Amino acid sequence: MQRKLIAEFLGTFWLVFGGCGAALISAAYPHLGIGFAGVALAFGLTVLTGIYTVGYISGGHFNPAITIGLWVGGRTKGSDVIPYIITQVIAAIAAAGALYAIASGKPGFAVGGFASNGYGSLSPGHYSMLAALIGEIICTFFFVTVVLGATSAKAPAGFAGVAIGLCLTLIHLIMIPVDNTSVNPARSTGPALIAGHAYLGQLWLFWVAPIVGGVIAGALGRWLHPSN
Repeated sequence: MQRKLIAEFLGTFWLVFGGCGAALISAAYPHLGIGFAGVALAFGLTVLTGIYTVGYISGGHFNPAITIGLWVGGRTKGSDVIPYIITQVIAAIAAAGALYAIASGKPGFAVGGFASNGYGSLSPGHYSMLAALIGEIICTFFFVTVVLGATSAKAPAGFAGVAIGLCLTLIHLIMIPVDNTSVNPARSTGPALIAGHAYLGQLWLFWVAPIVGGVIAGALGRWLHPSN
């Protein structure tokens, strides 16, 4: 179990550090930065590289919604769920702290949203709470569905990381303007703790919606992939 938890810590840290770091640092330059597409690709690359590095140890969840979805889908032991989620949240907080230490080294730094998720006035495009809720449920559902399918015993071997990474990239291309894209409660928690009160007040949605989407995907996955 210790090796699994270390793998989950490293993978989740890398996801938050790489994805949110791209948003906070590189995308902060309007004319030289990477933009929404670059941030979306950064998140996809963190998952892709994390899966191929430590996924064989822990399953490469890096996300409480995936852990719960895979448990519902019969792919993860119930005894692993709570330790995985605690580790993922701790890793996300640690990554957010590391990013703060780096980003605050720039003169005139202001915390602002700190790559946090939000709706309404905290949404990049000022989308409503309902829009964020629906989008997060649907996108997490498909994300966990892709994870279940790509890691199925009958799926082509060796390509799961590519499919999962590209899926997360696509999800970010859709959802960044809506709520800065979560589909991952741990990823939402780390930055929100630094961004402060307003973002913490909306954090509930970025736990509830991804978990609902993951549970639905896991339940469907038991039927779609009965041999796993």
